[in-house]
Amino acid sequence: MFVNNTVQAEATVDLQNKQSEIQSKRSAVQANLSEAESKIVEVMVDLKKLNKKIEQVDHALKQNQEKMNETKSEIEDKKAGIKALEDEIKDLEKEIEARYEILKERIVSYQKSGGDIGYMDVIFGSKSFGELISRVTAVNKITNADAELMKEQEKAKNEVEDKQEKVEGKLTALQDIKVELEGMEETILVQKEQNGEAKDELKNKKQDLEVMKDELEIKDSSLAVIEAEVNQNIAQKNIERERATAAAEEETETVSSNDDDSSNLATLGSESSDASSNSNSDEKSTTSKSSNDTKKQEAKSSTSVAKAPGGGIATAINAGYPHLGTPYVWNGESPSGFDCSGFIAWAFRQGGISLPSSTSALQNVGQKVSYSDIQPGDLVFFNTYKTNGHIGIYVGGGKFIGAQNSTGLAVADMTSGYWDSKFAGHVRRVR
Repeated sequence: MFVNNTVQAEATVDLQNKQSEIQSKRSAVQANLSEAESKIVEVMVDLKKLNKKIEQVDHALKQNQEKMNETKSEIEDKKAGIKALEDEIKDLEKEIEARYEILKERIVSYQKSGGDIGYMDVIFGSKSFGELISRVTAVNKITNADAELMKEQEKAKNEVEDKQEKVEGKLTALQDIKVELEGMEETILVQKEQNGEAKDELKNKKQDLEVMKDELEIKDSSLAVIEAEVNQNIAQKNIERERATAAAEEETETVSSNDDDSSNLATLGSESSDASSNSNSDEKSTTSKSSNDTKKQEAKSSTSVAKAPGGGIATAINAGYPHLGTPYVWNGESPSGFDCSGFIAWAFRQGGISLPSSTSALQNVGQKVSYSDIQPGDLVFFNTYKTNGHIGIYVGGGKFIGAQNSTGLAVADMTSGYWDSKFAGHVRRVR
C-alpha cells in the first residue's frame, strides 16, 4: 500500500505539473488573443481616420478643380476680348490707310491744279498726322473737307493706341492668371497623388485586417483544443483522487492521516506556485503599464509648441494646431479647407488682427525684419511657383506652420530640404 501511495503521489505531482503547463499555454494563447483583438481595434481606428482623410482630400480636390475650370473659362474670355480688340485695331488701321490715300490724291490733285510748292513741302515734310495738321493750319492752304478728314485720321490713330494699351494690359492679366493656374495644377496633382496613396494604404490595412481575423480564428481553435485537454485532465485527476481516497479508507487512521498530509502538501505547493505565477504576472503588467505611461508622457512633451509672444500673436500662432491635417483648398479661409494666405488671414483673425488673404497683399504688411531677428509669430515667405508664392507663420526652432498643398495644414522645417531651398530671407512682423 505504501508503494501505491507513493506512485499515486508522484502521479498527482505529474498531473499538477501538466495542469500548470497547460494553464501556462492557455494564458499565452489568451494573451495572444487579447493582443490580436487590440490590433484589430487599432486597425479599425486607422481605417476610420483614412476614410475621413480621403473624404477631405476628395472634397478639396473637387473645389480646386472647380476653381481651375473657372480660371480656364476666364482665360478663354480674355482671349476672346483680345481677339475682338485686335479685329477693331485692324479695322481702324484700314480706315486710316483709306483716309491717307484720299489725302494723297487730294494733295496730288491740288499740285496739278497749280498749288503752292511750299505748301507741298509743308505737307510731305510732316513726320506725323498731328504735325501735318499743324503745318497745314499754319499755312492756311487746306479746304474744310481736308481738315475734317485729317482730324478723323488723328482720332482714329489715338483710338488704335488706346486699344493697343488695353490689349497689352489684358495680356499681362492673362499671364498672371496663367501663373495662378500653374499653381492650381500643381496643387491638384499633389492632391491626386495623396488620394491615391491614401487609398492604397486603406487597401493594405483592409488586407491586414483580414489576415488578423484568420489568425484570430486559428487561435480560437487552438484555445478550444487546449481547454478541452485541460477539462479532460481535471476530470481524470478527480477520478484518480476518488480512487485514492477509497483505497485510503481501508488503511489505518495513521496511514490515512499521512496520505492526507501528503495530499495537503501537494495542494499547498500548487497554490504557492500559482500565487508566485500570479505575482510575477502582476509585476510585469505594472512594469509594462508604467513604461507605456512614460512613453506617452514623452510623446506628449515632444509635441510642445515654441513659446510665443503674448496677446493676439500667440493666439494666431496656436490657432492652427487643433486643425493640423486640414486639406489644402485654393482660396480656402476656414477649418474646412485652407490655402496658404487664407490660413494666415484666418489665424490672425482669431487673435483679433485683420490681415488680407492674398500673398501679393501680405508681402507688404507690417514691417520687414532680418531673418537673424526672426521671432515666433513673424510671417515667412517662400519662392515656389512665383516670388513669395507661399507663406507661413514662424513658430520657433526653425519651423513654421502653414497650409501646404502636399500635406494640408502642417508644421514644416524651413532649415533643410525643400522649404530651405525656397526661402530667400523674406520675413515680416505684424504687431
